Amino acid sequence: MSTVLPISTAGADTEVVAPQTIAWTPCEEEPAAECGTLSVPVDWAKPGGAKVDIAVARRKATDPAARIGSLVINPGGPGGSGVEAVYGAPGSYTEELQRRFDIVGFDPRGVGRSNPVICSASVYNRMPHTVMRSQADFDAWDAFTKELHADCRARTGPLYDHVDSADVARDLDALRAALGEEKLTYYGISYGTLIGQMYAELFPGRVRALGLDSNMDHSLGVAGFLATEAIAIEDAFDQFVGWCEQDTGCVLHGRDIRAIWKDLREKARRGELKYPSTGQTLTELQVIYNAALGTEGPAWRLLAEVIDWLNGGPTPEWTPPPSGRQPVEGDVAHLPTAVLCQDYNLRLRNYREYAALMRVSNHLAPDTRYHPYPIDDLPICMNYPTTNPPHALRYTGDAPLLLGNSLHDPATPWIWSANAARQLGPKAVLLTYEGWGHRIYGKDKCQTDIFDEYLISLKVPPHGTRCAVGTGEESALRRQAPSQTWPTGPDHWAAGPVASSSAP
Repeated sequence: MSTVLPISTAGADTEVVAPQTIAWTPCEEEPAAECGTLSVPVDWAKPGGAKVDIAVARRKATDPAARIGSLVINPGGPGGSGVEAVYGAPGSYTEELQRRFDIVGFDPRGVGRSNPVICSASVYNRMPHTVMRSQADFDAWDAFTKELHADCRARTGPLYDHVDSADVARDLDALRAALGEEKLTYYGISYGTLIGQMYAELFPGRVRALGLDSNMDHSLGVAGFLATEAIAIEDAFDQFVGWCEQDTGCVLHGRDIRAIWKDLREKARRGELKYPSTGQTLTELQVIYNAALGTEGPAWRLLAEVIDWLNGGPTPEWTPPPSGRQPVEGDVAHLPTAVLCQDYNLRLRNYREYAALMRVSNHLAPDTRYHPYPIDDLPICMNYPTTNPPHALRYTGDAPLLLGNSLHDPATPWIWSANAARQLGPKAVLLTYEGWGHRIYGKDKCQTDIFDEYLISLKVPPHGTRCAVGTGEESALRRQAPSQTWPTGPDHWAAGPVASSSAP
């Protein structure tokens, strides 16, 4: 049981005391962790109204005498489970961090065990192809999303219209209070950084430490979002090609990788490319997905093997499942994309506007053409309101903030973290990892130590601090199998597993 401290409703002058504690019991799936629930308002503007239960999990600090408090974590997504991140915490965080903090995670509202956004599978499975090629395609999406959102709203209930990251930040403050913490210590990755950014805005005086790894940029409109993502995936692909040209162990070494890649894309575009293990016809979007997934770890050796495999080469030791959205079985389909739609305005007026944005992406990314994540999500956001509109961040607190990003991140570009740090002001320090992949904590000793020191002792490095590549083999938290360095879940801006950058 925990001491109850006050929580506040954003925009309100009065405080609302949370009359609750969390009843912890061993987690059914992972008895070494404890699970519980936290009840929060569906609509924070009506704190006395309907409630939703938020699933929470924790691992207690391994050294109670050295315990500082609770470290709340979120793995991103939207759709990533903080509960499951706690289950995997021993392999994702250093022993020192686990010694000093209770590691606490939660499934954000609308996700996983916390009243997930669901739709009828029969409706979801009629989703048109997400890459549009005509006004007729645009019109089909316009009609489909009206049906989809009506169905999902009916299936999910009132929470369907209250899942944005500002609402989640208010839930996070309720969790802080229920944990008995006067101020919040938080580590968020990828889409989980947006939750931390919103918390900094809404509750600046309640921040102890916010470690934000691989940041979203909430100031972006649809044009900026698509363009920066296209630049990021093209850069990551360039890095992969450069590695393969130099490393004789790459299965494509000495061959024209860009030409092979272009041929695969064009075959898929014509409907002539089959997935070798299943015979499924692949779309060009699914081919491009490989460039994103294979560079997140990064898993360059596996990416080369997959490209070679699609091109008629031998089967890799581990083969990823077909990428992108797939039909679902059963009665319901989960739609965490609803969170993204409420946080970013990705709506377009017509196909002409869409085609213009695609031309920009094609110009910025001559090999990859566009980034598959936002392109796969964008049409779903038609006819759906943005409740947490994009805006420049504003932080008025005194606590220092630490942001980090790799230079070659295919999912959350370095420029996103740089922009977020600039918007948050002089209290925000940007740490740059001069390497590759998505999530920098755990990849090399330099940045891992800096994050640990900040979360434990509240010390931030000087502005402009950079960490070189080179200590990955010595300090990666654990070495991953290929299947663990290649993301296979549906969550786009989620943290990949910890992987050593020295062993792509």
